[in-house]
Amino acid sequence: MYSNQIQRLMNKRDFLKTGLVAGLAAGLPVLGKAAPEPSSPKKKKLKNWLWIGPDPKDTVDELNTRYKTYKESGVNAIFFEADSEKHFRAAKAQGLEAHRWMWTFNRAELVATHPEWYSKNRNGDSCSDHPPYVTYYRWLCPSRPEVQQYLQDQVTDIVNKDYVDGIHLDYVRYCDVVLPVNLWSKYNIEQTKELPEYDFCYCDVCRAKFKDEYGQNLANIQFPEASLSWRLFRYHNITRVVNSLSDIAKQHNKPITAAVFPTPEVARRNVRQDWTNWNLNGVCPMIYHGFYKESVGWIGEAVTEGVHFLAGKFPLYAGLYLTDFKNDDEIRQGIQLALKNGAAGVSLFGSVKDNNVLKILKEETEGFKMS
Repeated sequence: MYSNQIQRLMNKRDFLKTGLVAGLAAGLPVLGKAAPEPSSPKKKKLKNWLWIGPDPKDTVDELNTRYKTYKESGVNAIFFEADSEKHFRAAKAQGLEAHRWMWTFNRAELVATHPEWYSKNRNGDSCSDHPPYVTYYRWLCPSRPEVQQYLQDQVTDIVNKDYVDGIHLDYVRYCDVVLPVNLWSKYNIEQTKELPEYDFCYCDVCRAKFKDEYGQNLANIQFPEASLSWRLFRYHNITRVVNSLSDIAKQHNKPITAAVFPTPEVARRNVRQDWTNWNLNGVCPMIYHGFYKESVGWIGEAVTEGVHFLAGKFPLYAGLYLTDFKNDDEIRQGIQLALKNGAAGVSLFGSVKDNNVLKILKEETEGFKMS
């Protein structure tokens, strides 16, 4: 989410079936009985998502027409970036699920009241007054119990609303220690190694917690960026908070999903995000191929990697950034690659005002069934 379009959006607001008995599993007949006919694999429908910023000026009639079109085009659920009961209820009235999209660790609203809650980089600079890359990058430290409690309170408030069907976490990670390669020229940097000004978090709370858990003093590690224990600590740090938020959602019988980096390997390397170990109901990897200077074909490879490492834990919905596609044929190819490689659906980020996008979505998913 680094394009000008997305940055403007952000600035307005400041990713084994159980075996049978051995003989049956091997296809052997049972004595005295005819061998059972093989059953057809159970089919599941795909689920497709849109990301939307609700406009307060929209009328209910306009929303009913719009959301009916979405539903008829194969959209099943919407991630809303802000709370708007009018939009949520209108979507639900047309048979769409309405989920609240929540910024997680990237939060600017506490800078004045709790500057100590913000992450510090390897140089000791805090996001509270030295935000990296862009001014809205203000990352909370996941080591602090008060940060976890604050996020838990936010999730509780959201899932308590009867018109909210679920919650979707975004920015659920550390700051990018490495940006997608296509953005290096934009910020006039080369990140062929981990630079200290973008490597988080090195605050006193993190240092003390790391020493307590791993028995190592971070100050005595010559190259902390290469320390496997220090990496694991940060992976687990994010996972712990995510799973605590998941517990709250499940207590309220509301599904919880997350927007994450495109593959497990990229997520761990670039933002210390180990999403295959989270307790979620689904995940939307942001497989924005243009950010990584990859072709449309890479979408299929990214989906394959994610599905493999999830091993059926929960479904993967391929996040596609519409601006990255040059034409309708590429959009069609991207959706096809995602579905053929195991995605349970797609989540589209960008404008769908062009009817061709919805037409393509409908054509590519209408008859597709996933086993």
